[in-house]
Amino acid sequence: MPDKRTHRGAHPDDAGLFAAEKTDSLRTAMADYSLLLTKGYADKSALKLVGDRFSLTERQRLAIMRSSCTDGQLKSRGKKEFRITELANQPIAVDGYNVLITVEAAISGGAIFKGRDGCLRDIASIHGTYRRVDETIPAFQLIGDFLQQAAVSQILWLLDSPVSNSGRLKTLMAELCEKNGWQWDIQLVQSPDKILIETDFFVASSDSVVLDGCKRWVNLAGAIIEKHLPQSWIIDLA
Repeated sequence: MPDKRTHRGAHPDDAGLFAAEKTDSLRTAMADYSLLLTKGYADKSALKLVGDRFSLTERQRLAIMRSSCTDGQLKSRGKKEFRITELANQPIAVDGYNVLITVEAAISGGAIFKGRDGCLRDIASIHGTYRRVDETIPAFQLIGDFLQQAAVSQILWLLDSPVSNSGRLKTLMAELCEKNGWQWDIQLVQSPDKILIETDFFVASSDSVVLDGCKRWVNLAGAIIEKHLPQSWIIDLA
């Protein structure tokens, strides 16, 4: 069946799954899961233990998994995180889909989770195919305006070439850049993670693999959402 979604918003079940009265239980579940990871448990078995104990649904387990990290990861990520104000006159490499989809979800009222490391993450999934939604252009405009105000010296935007419609998205981005006078280097690459981990640029991502491997990073999506989208549905699990 064709994907006819026009928004990146909340799943129909999310209002109940992530209601305010569920937050304390989800926080405890995240703390337990992070503790098990710190003790060396395999992520899948640890998530099953915690998920079964708290009777969590698949989407609740996904939120817990994306929001958690070990004590070592928390310490390491904290040492490499820089403030947005430190981007002035500096280059930045953006984990394209990671940042874009989180901002799209926030604009459309989707659930956004504040994790143990302070990053804001969504639980949307593109399943190997990116589909433009009503929030796509507003999200790009918001990100572009924010980066311009941050006075970064160079912007490298990386899109996963294996994801279907990446070429179309690059064309759309190029049109917006021309319209706004943004000087972005937009690249389709097989593995953005590898480039983000190796680059000396500041990195904008909330992907755990990237945060653990990169040299320095900024919480770009989080800063944009907290400053410009205060109405967003943010669930603090930290």
